[in-house]
Amino acid sequence: MKRRLLLIGAGGHCRSLIESIESTDRYEIAGVVGLANEVGMTILGYRVLGSDHDLQDLVSEIPLAMVAVGQIGSASLRIRFFEQLVAQGVELATVVASTAIVSRHAEIGAGSVVMHGAIINAGARIGVNCIINSRALIEHDAVVGDHCHVSTAAVLNGGASLGRESFLGSGAITHQCVRIGDRCVVGAGVIVRSDVESNSVVRYLRAEDRAVKK
Repeated sequence: MKRRLLLIGAGGHCRSLIESIESTDRYEIAGVVGLANEVGMTILGYRVLGSDHDLQDLVSEIPLAMVAVGQIGSASLRIRFFEQLVAQGVELATVVASTAIVSRHAEIGAGSVVMHGAIINAGARIGVNCIINSRALIEHDAVVGDHCHVSTAAVLNGGASLGRESFLGSGAITHQCVRIGDRCVVGAGVIVRSDVESNSVVRYLRAEDRAVKK
């Protein structure tokens, strides 16, 4: 029997998450929690049941949930909802899309999603409340810290690590065993060849056609 699941957040990431959930046979989406002005709307056929002011009542009825807000730049909103759910004793679901490939020797934390076409290889570890987006590759023995977003078609190569609350942009690639610190933002298409200190922004500078740290 499918378990009823409540989604927290009603934006674009929620739509992608719904697609991943619907591709599996594990969960039945019971509804969505959105902003006050979104209550009563439907997101891909699922009703917005209430706002965060109604969350305590909703999770008492549906005690399985998942954070469905996106993360570009800062993980603060996802963390706030995640910690609120944990404090209320809610169970956090883990979703793996039907077309994703996850090694039985990999680990995925509570509240994380592995979206369509993503690959998680042997020995890889994914923290809690993470987004592994479409076609991303987490290679063998790589580590993704808590509350991270590995964006579309990004590659974290073997033995590399992404610190907690960090963002790896679309198409970004790390060299093997590179370590990216906590709360970092790596821009789309960047090739990360060496370690990155915590709280860094690594962006693509078109004029010089190279990655720079700021």
